Amino acid sequence: MQCAILLDIIIIMSKFYLLYQVNQRYTLYYKHLNFPEEPAMDASLALEAQLHAEIEELRGQFPRTQELYREVCVLLFFRHGITPTANRLYQLVKKGSMSAPAEALARFWATLREKSRVRIEHPDLPAELQSATGELAAALWMRAVDMAQDQLATAQLEAQRSVADAQARQAQAEAERDQLRQELTGSAAALDGAQIRITELEQALAISVAAASTLQEQVRLAQQGEQQLQRALETARHDFASELDKLRADGRLAQERLKAAETRALLEIDRERQAAARLQKKLDAAALKREQGDARHRTEFQALHVQLGDLRQQVGVLEGNLASVQVAYAQDADELARAREQLSMLRASADTRRQTPPTKPVVKRKVPRTPRS
Repeated sequence: MQCAILLDIIIIMSKFYLLYQVNQRYTLYYKHLNFPEEPAMDASLALEAQLHAEIEELRGQFPRTQELYREVCVLLFFRHGITPTANRLYQLVKKGSMSAPAEALARFWATLREKSRVRIEHPDLPAELQSATGELAAALWMRAVDMAQDQLATAQLEAQRSVADAQARQAQAEAERDQLRQELTGSAAALDGAQIRITELEQALAISVAAASTLQEQVRLAQQGEQQLQRALETARHDFASELDKLRADGRLAQERLKAAETRALLEIDRERQAAARLQKKLDAAALKREQGDARHRTEFQALHVQLGDLRQQVGVLEGNLASVQVAYAQDADELARAREQLSMLRASADTRRQTPPTKPVVKRKVPRTPRS
């Protein structure tokens, strides 16, 4: 908060100095002119006549076209509060080509903007910080000027009102005094009352004088306030220089930290690059191994595929042989069953012959055997 107040004080005092320079340059156009008040319908005609008269005076002082247009811009803007335009300038001056007033008007606005711009220049201060600080100072200055102008207008209005009241009271007192003097010539009995009235009017006049003294005292206090502001400006300049030194030191420290951070970052990047190179080598080796393994697996797969075909063929042969063996086994089982039946029959017949005496010899019949396939 204190720093903001100091900045406001700096800007206000610097702007007062700028206004003083502008006043020195355009003193002629800041003089107050006491023209008699015209009726409302004749105000524009009176203004036109006044403008033409003043421009004719400027023609003799500034024979060059661009200088004349520049001074007419100053006359319209600063004295009469009229925003100048190229057409208006040409209508008033009627000198040169149509491009002459436009060029002069552009130069006038550029000069006015240049004079109203606040700059903070320092060899160690960056350009961006200069621009931002200048814009901040200009904004603070405009706010301070608006406040000062409002307060000045209010004070002027109150002073004019007080003076007008005092003048009205004085005129009324003088009128009443004259009336009383006329009445005194006709009647001596009204002398005492007139004297009392004069005393009252003198008292009112004394009050008006006291009010004027009060206004003078206010002016003196305002001058003292200006002196205090000047001292505060010096203090603020000293504090601003100290703050600027601190900012420079902080900037150097920040640069050193930035350099250290950049060095660490470069080291980290170098380490990461080395690690990435090692990982790339490992990745290339793994890819080579994978390709070799894929080739070996393809070779083994083809060999296994061939072996599988051979095994399938062998299984087919074995299955054929197994079917043949199963058929032969079934035939042998049948023959064995028939042989067992014949043996049982033979044993039964042998037992029967043992029990009975033999009558004639029994001829054995040979059973043919089915060949194995």
